Amino acid sequence: MCISVPPNPDRQILDPVSTMFDVGFSELLVIGIVALIVIGPEKLPRVARAVGHLLGRAQRYVNDVKSDINREIQLDELKKLQTQVTDSARALEDSVRQEYEAARATVEAPVQAAAAELETGVRQAELALTVSEPAPALAPAPALSEAPGKPVA
Repeated sequence: MCISVPPNPDRQILDPVSTMFDVGFSELLVIGIVALIVIGPEKLPRVARAVGHLLGRAQRYVNDVKSDINREIQLDELKKLQTQVTDSARALEDSVRQEYEAARATVEAPVQAAAAELETGVRQAELALTVSEPAPALAPAPALSEAPGKPVA
């Protein structure tokens, strides 16, 4: 005679892996009794200790793998963040460069015009001075035999 249990509609299986290792107290009690009968009371403590060590190693390995995966995910997120910051920095640099060039062009044109006008004015003034004033006459050079500082008679 086979008894079938109707499925419970309130209990939904979302993850088959998490329900695969879902062991309750009654299942643990059955496993312990079977192990006591099969292994015997003398070897059971050593076997239980070895199984505990193996389960501890497996748990540490799983935790290490989880932490490695989390580290990789964080590294990927940091790389994405770095590329976003780099892109925004480049965009800001380009914007600043364009504004600088625009301001430079706005200021540079009048300055160059003023400098050219100033140079023209200076040249005209120099030409006016050279044309209106005759060249000064050169004084005769003192003779080499005369001592410096003594008046020449």
